[in-house]
Amino acid sequence: MESRTEPAEREPDIAVREPDTSARPPLVRELLLVVGLFLVYKFGRQLANGHTGEAFRNAHHVWDAERTLRLPGEGAVQDALLSSDTLVHIANTYYATVHFPATALFLIWLYLRRPRHYVWSRRVLAALTAAALVLHLTFPLAPPRLLEATGLVDTGQVYGPTVYGSTPQTDSMANQFAAMPSLHFGWALMLAVGLIAATSSRWRWLWLLHPLITLLVVVGTANHYWLDAIAVTALLGIAFAVIKLPDPARSLVVRRHAPAPEPAAAGVRR
Repeated sequence: MESRTEPAEREPDIAVREPDTSARPPLVRELLLVVGLFLVYKFGRQLANGHTGEAFRNAHHVWDAERTLRLPGEGAVQDALLSSDTLVHIANTYYATVHFPATALFLIWLYLRRPRHYVWSRRVLAALTAAALVLHLTFPLAPPRLLEATGLVDTGQVYGPTVYGSTPQTDSMANQFAAMPSLHFGWALMLAVGLIAATSSRWRWLWLLHPLITLLVVVGTANHYWLDAIAVTALLGIAFAVIKLPDPARSLVVRRHAPAPEPAAAGVRR
């Protein structure tokens, strides 16, 4: 009787895609950097307070420019919201509560799962916010809800909730004369673009619903003009042209894990 041991057939390696942690910056440094940028922006906006007359003059110019350009009236969007108390309340809540948490979650997820895209997105957001701050300082602008010529309702004050004081000139918590450009829309658009660029799911294009909803909310609640959204989109386009998008293939590394070989099978020949 002759016995022969035949080697077990080797199974193919299993490819596992994992985040490229080598590109992830130190957490403490990033926290200090993001908080520092946020504080600079908040204090910078406060420097633009007090230019009430100029803000209203600029508001009239923007309103007239929109009519000259034949842009759709903001009132059409607000009329749709005002058709339902529940709808307008949801819009006010979206405006007041989604902006900062959504952006924070976006950056946290990128930091953990797509470090290279996190660095790119943080740089783009910082550049966009810095450019917006310059505009806020040089071009104070009263929002349409404060401009009588628009005939629009301040939905936040009337229906709630609102993040602004009832007297804009003395509002110490927020600069209500910093409508141009709309960072609500700009950050929402960056969130959508960043997630589309960093992921590969066929459903990733649905992230565009966030900036679309945000646009309808900021216009319908009369917090921004159409031109505010157009301006921030142009600034974001410039930031994209200057700050290079990372190669998606480098955001994940492929590690191959070979399964443990099975015990050799013994074959018997007579």
